[in-house]
Amino acid sequence: MKILVIEDDISLQNIITKRLHAEGFEVDSCLDGQEGYDYADGIDYDCIVLDLMLPKLNGIEVMKKLRAKGNKSNILILTAKDSIEDRVRGLNAGADDYLVKPFAFDELLARIRVLMRRQGEIKDNILILEDLKMNVDEHWVTRGEKNILLTSKEYSLLEYLMRNQGRILTRTQISDHVWNNEFEYDSNIVDVYIRYLRGKIDKDFDVKLIHTIRGFGYVMRCEQ
Repeated sequence: MKILVIEDDISLQNIITKRLHAEGFEVDSCLDGQEGYDYADGIDYDCIVLDLMLPKLNGIEVMKKLRAKGNKSNILILTAKDSIEDRVRGLNAGADDYLVKPFAFDELLARIRVLMRRQGEIKDNILILEDLKMNVDEHWVTRGEKNILLTSKEYSLLEYLMRNQGRILTRTQISDHVWNNEFEYDSNIVDVYIRYLRGKIDKDFDVKLIHTIRGFGYVMRCEQ
């Protein structure tokens, strides 16, 4: 799962980012609303943790601009204001949930996971496609009766595909999400890891789940 943290308090930003990294998330972070908007507009994030009181663009302005462009990322706002009016204003601007400062990290983590469950493809923290199951909390994967062992990058790639099952993903989208720009876009690393996954997920099964869409990228879906 890829998360963007937009928070101008650098100490709090660093704490959130480090703790989310420790939980296994891919995390980008920004210190102002304009930079945060630019990141969110260019990269497909699963969740955006967004402070309301930001320089350059405040959190409300960031949300309105993102939603106006059709951005569907889950947005969790952080606010020091606890009035009903402020909460309603944030939710009406496009937030999916809010958390009042100060807060415990465990509550932030729980709220992020709740937002992901609302996407529809998760039930009890398990992603399912055909007989493939992936537990996003306990980090195990099975297909049928077979336990599947994955490296950390294979797991991240599979999770991204599973969360977007039925949606065609380009190599650039996959590289941005899984490798966070660690290599040049002309690298074949995406194709290499897709091949690794197919060897573990599809090789011994009649129904294939990972499909190549020539000229576009890859899609995960069930095709008889």
